Amino acid sequence: MMLLPDWVRESRWVRIALQAAAALAVVALVVAAAWTWYRSQETRGLAALADATALVQRAQGPDATAQTRESAIKALEAVMADHPRLSAIPQVAYQLGNLKYGAGQYPAARGAYELALAKGASGSVRTLAGMGIGYTWEAEKNYANAAQAYGAAVKGLGRKDFLYEEALMAEARAQDLAGKPAVALEIYQRLLREVPDSRHAEDLRNRVAGLRGRTVQ
Repeated sequence: MMLLPDWVRESRWVRIALQAAAALAVVALVVAAAWTWYRSQETRGLAALADATALVQRAQGPDATAQTRESAIKALEAVMADHPRLSAIPQVAYQLGNLKYGAGQYPAARGAYELALAKGASGSVRTLAGMGIGYTWEAEKNYANAAQAYGAAVKGLGRKDFLYEEALMAEARAQDLAGKPAVALEIYQRLLREVPDSRHAEDLRNRVAGLRGRTVQ
């Protein structure tokens, strides 16, 4: 066994350096163990999600039964309960919202969409979840809340972004249904200005013409 020279053993700064090195080694071991545990949990969670996704696909098929949909809902809920740190939780919550919406469970669907946003949904999942919230309010004929949800979904989007046109059209529709045709007219006109070559251009012009006739009366 190699012994350290006396001057090294007695040096205060050397002792501190050795203690710091030992502490760093312990931290490195803890970080490595935590990363290994995380990867293991992530792998198990993704495997469970793969099984649940197969059920979701069957539940969304044309011949799906209420029982098939309920089995898929329970499978997704189990993934969320058993693997709360799974990186794909926003996507899981969004899919759960879709299934509950399809089952007519609008408050529960809204809760799932809101959870997707709360768990950090980004990109298209964020937009889709925001739109989903609007759809649930619209299904319950709460058009004011629906318009607010669609407006929130479109914030931060550009005219070339995914679902930009659909979100604005949904907001205008909800505003009209909420008894605010003038607000709806402004949104449709804005969309025509921003996206003049929209594939919805003809429909938009028809809606603008109809709303103009109503708002001038």
